[in-house]
Amino acid sequence: MAIGVPETDVFQAADAVLARGERPTVERVRVQLGRGSPARVGQLLEQWWEHLAQRLKGHALLPELPGAVAQAYAETWRLALEHAEVTARAALTEDRNALFAAQTTLTQERKLWEIALTEAQANVAESSVKLTQADAQLHERQALVDQLEAQRTDLLQQRDRLQEQLERHRVEMDGLQAKHSAAQEHIRTVEDRAHQQVDQARQEIKLLQHRLEREQRDHHKLVTQLSTQQDEIRNVMRTAEQAAAHQAGRVAALEATLSQWRSQVSPSKRQSRKASPVGKSKPRNRAKKTPQ
Repeated sequence: MAIGVPETDVFQAADAVLARGERPTVERVRVQLGRGSPARVGQLLEQWWEHLAQRLKGHALLPELPGAVAQAYAETWRLALEHAEVTARAALTEDRNALFAAQTTLTQERKLWEIALTEAQANVAESSVKLTQADAQLHERQALVDQLEAQRTDLLQQRDRLQEQLERHRVEMDGLQAKHSAAQEHIRTVEDRAHQQVDQARQEIKLLQHRLEREQRDHHKLVTQLSTQQDEIRNVMRTAEQAAAHQAGRVAALEATLSQWRSQVSPSKRQSRKASPVGKSKPRNRAKKTPQ
């Protein structure tokens, strides 16, 4: 309600309450006015009671009356004034007590609101700090996820290169095995031909024997070379397979770590998605099982 209501309005409202036969109080005068703060109305009501006493004294001036009648009337009027003053002071004291109680209640409520406001501000500050920390942790984890994704991609590329090398070694080994089979077939053909020619060309047996021995030496040397090359190829293939298995193990471990990090990051992302949306994770490629 408005503050600063004019004193004439308060005086008129108090007169109206008194005219109804009721004792003017702060609440009654405020109801009669329809506005005004309790403090303002109470202060002006005290002035109204003082003016009322002066107004009543003015009405005590009587025309000329017989002495006994005038004295009795004056005494009656004095007692009425004293009673009215006592009543007015009691009402004023009651109004002051009510006003003090209202001010005390307002003061207590104000303190409670100030405490609640301080707690709310502290909670807001704490929540802001926690939100900032959560955002920082989210950024750190996202950076770690990106780093793991890069490492996983690099390992997959290394695995693909090793698989290509292994495939080339297999092709080379197949070629060497084909050459070895052809050489063995050639040797068997030569031996068969030699046996067939032994009976027909005994005169050339020594020459054929020397030739056979030479061819056998060449054959042994070729077989030795092929065996050595085959062993080398097998060692290369074994090393490549071990490297591919090692890389596949690393890829599987990184995929497990990545899945664990993603499961930890997902709840933080859902809580802070309104503040900063995070892109979808790349689909995981399962490590291809290297054939033995």
